[in-house]
Amino acid sequence: MVALLLQATSIPHSLAFSPIANTRLSSVLEPSSLADSASATRLYSVAPKEEEKVLRQEIAEKNSKIENEEEFGVIDGNIPNEEEEKKENVPEVAAKKSLAAQIQRVTKPRAYPLFLAEKGAGLLEEFAFKTFGSSSSEGMYVNGELPKKEQVVVLGTGWGAAAFLKDVDMSKYDVTVISPRNFFLFTPMLAGAATGTVEYRSITESVRDISKEANFLEATATEVDPISNTITCESVVCEGTSCKINDFTVNYDKLIVTVGAQTNTFGIPGVREHCAFLKQVEDARRIRTSIVNLFERANIPGLSDDEREAILTFAIIGAGPTGIEFASELRDFVEQDGPKYYPNLLKFVRIKVIEASSTVLAPFDKSLQQEAIRQLTSAPKFRDTTVANLLPEQFKLTELLLDSGVQEVTDETIKLSDGSEICYGLAVWAAGNGPLPITLQLIDSVGEDGSEQKNAQDIARGRLAIDPWLRVLGGEGKILAYGDCSCIVDGQLPATAQVASQQGEYLAKLLSRGYDMSPGIEDGIHVPPKPTASDKTLSESIAAFAIQNDEIAAPFQFLNLGILAYTGGGSALAQLQVAPNGEPIKGTGKVGFGLWRSVYLTKQVSLRNRVLVLVDWLKAKVFGRDITRV
Repeated sequence: MVALLLQATSIPHSLAFSPIANTRLSSVLEPSSLADSASATRLYSVAPKEEEKVLRQEIAEKNSKIENEEEFGVIDGNIPNEEEEKKENVPEVAAKKSLAAQIQRVTKPRAYPLFLAEKGAGLLEEFAFKTFGSSSSEGMYVNGELPKKEQVVVLGTGWGAAAFLKDVDMSKYDVTVISPRNFFLFTPMLAGAATGTVEYRSITESVRDISKEANFLEATATEVDPISNTITCESVVCEGTSCKINDFTVNYDKLIVTVGAQTNTFGIPGVREHCAFLKQVEDARRIRTSIVNLFERANIPGLSDDEREAILTFAIIGAGPTGIEFASELRDFVEQDGPKYYPNLLKFVRIKVIEASSTVLAPFDKSLQQEAIRQLTSAPKFRDTTVANLLPEQFKLTELLLDSGVQEVTDETIKLSDGSEICYGLAVWAAGNGPLPITLQLIDSVGEDGSEQKNAQDIARGRLAIDPWLRVLGGEGKILAYGDCSCIVDGQLPATAQVASQQGEYLAKLLSRGYDMSPGIEDGIHVPPKPTASDKTLSESIAAFAIQNDEIAAPFQFLNLGILAYTGGGSALAQLQVAPNGEPIKGTGKVGFGLWRSVYLTKQVSLRNRVLVLVDWLKAKVFGRDITRV
């Protein structure tokens, strides 16, 4: 259960690659021309399948664009600076009376041994409930009728949503999930899917399989009204030979926002138009197709060596976990499958990793960062000596460009901060997270000027500011949020799947145990959630003892178990955290690779996914990666 570093339930973006690769998509989808039609009954006279695709693209385009992206940048997987964690814009807690003192005391990190005991007891309780138990609410009638269930709406189908759906007591709530995609995606393996190491369906799981009791609506949430407790949504509906976009609203008693984040271009010209992203299955599919297109294009007669090298230059912008893992997977493809399919083209291949800072994999220990650099820049390994002899002397497959900021991306070149230019065939942007429009809209809805939510935006930077119990500031306890779209103002956490999963489990436990999420306001302070059940579970008793308070819920506390990253050639980095401030256990090479694969395999959400991923790994090992385009 170590960190899985990519998380997103964001809406897919359009991709446009270098014209050299002949894979530009704008001529097919024409998103700019679609943006002007906003009717709920738009009809198109094209083939039904293409019509549905066009309409979905229109919704995606409209609900992924934000102004001034550079204002909302958050580094992927990075642990925030301590200066940013100061509680500067939270209400004046220190000056308040006894409730303020209680909150200050309970929000301090719980003693690590007690916290581990609490987590262990929680796992045992979850296992016992799923195996033997039944909800205490089952069969309980009021005046001869079952009590009306609260309407809980979950926005998103990412890591946080999946964890919540697996653990919440469905007998107590009517849960509705709203998302433009009807599946959970194991995002840490998207890099492998983009190069053919695993197949797309092997790392996805239907939301309906994760929770058969929840109602799922395949739609995009466009607006939340916290006054009327309604959500406005858009969905593509096809009947016969025509498709249209329908608008509808959904009511809620509690709203859980876990929509994740989208890729942030920081306002750099040309990035959104010419770079590929790696957030969704569609992104991985298009990158995989483009890689094959580039090799086939470079094999056409009549091209000069310089043209072939430009076509086969792969630029990865961002040296965080996403960028490094994709560069490593791509390098594996070139070394392992290139000799079989394109032996005469390998001498033209260049992989350039571009990073604005002075190092790679910022969340990792310095020694592991150096190991990643060594592995990435090592000489390529080709088993076939005939192929190796075709390479020029001092051939460098992977080049790492540190302290190199991107100034502009055109359809053929990347302009760097030092004035140099790089000709490329495919550019993949993997440099940071930014908010979705629905997140910014909700911030505006719950936060007027001078409110807690607005004041907290100096720290939250386009994320929903939440308290330690995951309640959105200004949401009156009815709106909760976690994952990449949120920010605990007085204790920021890294934007990783591990954080979102634990937050989803925590919130599911609070709701399943019937905690009152909005017990009122005392002395101008929002009272923390209070238990309504007369009895306490073992984990709750341990938590109450740790915070020395049994009248309010223990706040969320993150258990950092470590981080992983694949570095290519059957090697990986593993940094396991055994104590909060202790020295981590480090693994590299084959040891790290074994940990990386075993964790990624066991963290799949179902047995089906585990079997499919294992089969994909075996197929790639025995037969190589599939380069067919169908």
